[in-house]
Amino acid sequence: MKKLIVTVLLIFVSISCKEKAEKAVDEGNVAVDSEQPKSEWITLFDGTSLDAWQAYMGGDVPASWKIEDGAMVFIPPTDEERKDENGKKQSFNLVSKQAFTSFQLSLDWKISEAGNGGIFWGIVEDAKYSQPYHSALEIQILDNDKHPDGKNGTSHQAGALYDLVSPSEEATKPVGEWNTAVITINHNTNKGSSVLNGIEVATFPVHGIELDSLLKGSKFDGWDGFAKAKTGKIGLQDHGNVVAFKNIKIKEL
Repeated sequence: MKKLIVTVLLIFVSISCKEKAEKAVDEGNVAVDSEQPKSEWITLFDGTSLDAWQAYMGGDVPASWKIEDGAMVFIPPTDEERKDENGKKQSFNLVSKQAFTSFQLSLDWKISEAGNGGIFWGIVEDAKYSQPYHSALEIQILDNDKHPDGKNGTSHQAGALYDLVSPSEEATKPVGEWNTAVITINHNTNKGSSVLNGIEVATFPVHGIELDSLLKGSKFDGWDGFAKAKTGKIGLQDHGNVVAFKNIKIKEL
């Protein structure tokens, strides 16, 4: 009998403690269990497959994007190869099949001499946007020394939030070497950052009046729908130059 009473008391205490803990969480008095599973890295390119990617506006990965020595390489097509069936010039930008909102994106990039490229997010695939940069913000990829855009202000140099936030310092490696970029976009905190080779070179807002203020006076000022989508695709730019990527992974926040 005594053992039964003790067992009942223990069950009562356990239930009571659980109810108090749940109430405290509901009222915001304690933090949610920090040991809850966190988002895992999603591989977008592992050196062997382009299955996570497609052409901008749909379709298979363009033939200009190839896998060479474990890297995803854009080889610019000739002017003739760029023509569609109507003779109109095409671009061969690449976008992820999956869309993302808040995330951390990590990748390695290598630019050719005098080359230019870019990394986009928040891309909206709509016929009114003929290019990813018509709807999406971009972190610049560039040969700062030899591409003309490198002389058009520091907000056009590698690591910059293109035309909006200049890199705080020169962090690129020499042309032909791999650079590591980590881009964080957090719509929960309205903060974004560009880290290049371990150095945080740019921070910026990612939506709302803060971003609108940043756009004021830029080349994007007044562009309908530009940088308005919180959820969109990741993109890699065809800027007409050889550029390579590897170790592409993303983690949702």
